[in-house]
Amino acid sequence: MNEKIKKASRHTNQNEGLIFEKSSPGKRAFELPPLDVPAAEPAKALGALHRKEGINGFPEVSEIEVIRHFTRLSTWNHAIDLGMYPLGSCTMKYNPRVNEFVARLEGIATEHPYQPQDLSQGCLKILRLLEKCLLEITGMDAITLQPAAGAQGELTGLLLIRAYLQKQGDPRKKVLIPDSAHGTNPATAVIAGYEVENIKSGAQGQVDVEGLRKLVTEVTGITRPGDLGVDVMHLNLHKTFSTPHGGGGPGAGPVAMKKILEPFRPVPILVEKENGRLALEPIRPDSIGRVKAFSSNFGVLVRALAYILAYGPGVRQATEDAVLNANYIRKHLEGVYELPYSLPSMHEVVFSDALQKKNGVNTMDIAKRLIDYGFHPYTTAFPLIVPGALMIEPTESESHEECDLFIDAMKSIAEEAATKPEIVKTAPHTTRVRRLDEVGAARKPVLRWKPAAPRSTAAD
Repeated sequence: MNEKIKKASRHTNQNEGLIFEKSSPGKRAFELPPLDVPAAEPAKALGALHRKEGINGFPEVSEIEVIRHFTRLSTWNHAIDLGMYPLGSCTMKYNPRVNEFVARLEGIATEHPYQPQDLSQGCLKILRLLEKCLLEITGMDAITLQPAAGAQGELTGLLLIRAYLQKQGDPRKKVLIPDSAHGTNPATAVIAGYEVENIKSGAQGQVDVEGLRKLVTEVTGITRPGDLGVDVMHLNLHKTFSTPHGGGGPGAGPVAMKKILEPFRPVPILVEKENGRLALEPIRPDSIGRVKAFSSNFGVLVRALAYILAYGPGVRQATEDAVLNANYIRKHLEGVYELPYSLPSMHEVVFSDALQKKNGVNTMDIAKRLIDYGFHPYTTAFPLIVPGALMIEPTESESHEECDLFIDAMKSIAEEAATKPEIVKTAPHTTRVRRLDEVGAARKPVLRWKPAAPRSTAAD
């Protein structure tokens, strides 16, 4: 192995087949005790919902086979518990274990959204306290915790604006979106019924429109958007406030707003009664309606509140550390990778692969080679205004030592790209699965396992 790879080394890694391939008729991973209630006939109890036959091909395996199967698979994966996750725009922070502990407490994890509100006062107080914390952080006047993702938060914000403008008799038709925006932005605008007007970026990567300036930064604890004249904003709790995310969820994207938009908030709305009791108010005449069942992803909201309360005023330092880490990496990699824009970096830094492309190495190659060095790849090819982008976000979670290891790895890969480009272009070399045919995998994915055809007697 390359002696410059300090973070990773080869080790025993067990092979593992599909769970279906371990199946054998009659195996099972549990043993139920004798019934202590009268036996029921499933077909009679379930009626039309009764499944008459089992699931064809469903694996029959023992408990230890199940445990070993998924444990072995887990050793093939990267995780924030193993090392740095520098995915730009994704904000892959460490998820403090105390947050997980709190979210699993009896009385929090065990409550049901349909139980009477009189029995849910503790959970409602958690939601109310989170609302107050987020309003203080953002400087806004009102908030809804319903949206369960960033894109849904975007949509909720636009629906609030649309409802307000329609009420004013000025519905408008267009939404201005920078060409550096996330792909969900134009999609959200179209779903909300608007036309998209694209705004080009200038030479420094910022919006280049007369009188229009755009501020993009992670400002938690430093700047309150509400003080800057912002009318509505969404927050990704599964990013800024450290709750686990990835693989499609779970997430939470609360939307904070100014007073003029408050009448249009999604219902039900959490309110305080005269006796101090909390209640969910189901009817508001101007509300845009529900955007999510129940009260969003409650467990995610609990984790976010635990994070905020643990930091307290220190949430400002968390932001400062994230910005410091990004700029530390930028300073050490400037010149090694092209820096397309000279403006100051905030919590992310974006390079391009222009220097490495001279030797036929692109951002995807560099990202895959980074795996051999023990790091998860950064975000490739985003933002779209930077050809061959390398978007790096270390967050405040990473130590000085971890950032140094990452910097050394990136420098080593740049050297390889200049002297031995084939090593980078054919990476990764140490993973169980080598580089895939990504076009083929996307166009002809194999999504279902099929058992091998039984061998004939003649073949035996």
